[in-house]
Amino acid sequence: MSVVQELTAANARYVAGFSKSGLPMPPGRRLAVVTCMDARLDPARFLGLEEGDAHVIRNAGGLVNEETVRSLVISHHLLGTQEALVIGHSDCGMLTFTNDELHERLGPESHGIDFQPFPDVAARVRRSVETIRQSPLLPDSFGATGFVYDVESGAIEPVE
Repeated sequence: MSVVQELTAANARYVAGFSKSGLPMPPGRRLAVVTCMDARLDPARFLGLEEGDAHVIRNAGGLVNEETVRSLVISHHLLGTQEALVIGHSDCGMLTFTNDELHERLGPESHGIDFQPFPDVAARVRRSVETIRQSPLLPDSFGATGFVYDVESGAIEPVE
């Protein structure tokens, strides 16, 4: 059985017991989580979230960039989110390369792309939190807090 077949079979089992159709669109905890796409991270599980509790925005590195701010602005202004958690993690793949290395591997078509690697997870989380706080499209009352998730222990540590 292929992975796609396994996943569609799992979805059929999910559908058979599905009871969440009445959840409202706005997140119940008025929270957005920005984190990395790393498969070792399950933010719902390590934060104790259920379906409908929070918006989860994921990308390589858990970066707050223009696209992330766009999502946070929609989340806040249209759906009532009041704060964001930015969660980086230890052993992040974004620490393992530079733009030049990836450009060399991918060839000239990639030379105009900034893949946004970084050398320090906590520093990158701080920068992302500051990007949220400085956005003119989000009010000063919109909260932003940073953490680093430890892939060895499962613990989150605040980033000041």
